[in-house]
Amino acid sequence: MLRIAIAEDEADCAQRLEGFIRRYAGEHGLEVDVAWFPDGMELAERYAPVWDILFLDIQMAGLDGMETARRVRRQDPDVTLVFITNLARYAIHGYEVDASDFILKPLGYDRFRARMDKLTARLARRQGAFVVLPLAEQKIRVPVEDILYAEVVDHDLSVITTKQNYLMRCTLQEMERMVEGQGFSRCNRCYLVNLRRVTGVERDAVRIGEHLLPISRPRKKQFLRELSDCLGAEL
Repeated sequence: MLRIAIAEDEADCAQRLEGFIRRYAGEHGLEVDVAWFPDGMELAERYAPVWDILFLDIQMAGLDGMETARRVRRQDPDVTLVFITNLARYAIHGYEVDASDFILKPLGYDRFRARMDKLTARLARRQGAFVVLPLAEQKIRVPVEDILYAEVVDHDLSVITTKQNYLMRCTLQEMERMVEGQGFSRCNRCYLVNLRRVTGVERDAVRIGEHLLPISRPRKKQFLRELSDCLGAEL
């Protein structure tokens, strides 16, 4: 699923861009979720780091595209930013907010398709690098490499990362699906471990930095095999 937001105060331009996005998705067999924000302030105030691409009109009434981008970057350093503008000279300011590209108005599908080819190729190289965690109040995107492990806590799931811990309404099976193919394995029925974060195995426990998690007997053989495969060496 490709999640795309458009901040554009001209409704006809926003509708044209959304049509291009859906046309491109249909041509390439992509699933897309597209949202339109009629001004930069609405996007900035409601922003959550769940988007893959943001299309921002540079010249908008109220909060313009550049200031919107600055506010977004404070919350999300990884989202792909693309500016929409009438004048190419404005695009140079995109370097201030690490913009990936710009599209000149009036919008044409051939130019748009070429831009999207570059953007989707770049996103494909990053695919799986992030996971979106459904917290109680919001959704938040977390780099997979920052996750140490996930632990069942009553009917909730606690996700332990290098920066902070997150509690969410989610099963361990659902978390497994989120990180499938990213080097995670269960050491017992209550813990899902990022194998790349393992620092050692001690008898019937796996160490992840200062954390020591029990390895259950039924899962030990498979867990150690998957750990060995992930690290590329026998323990």
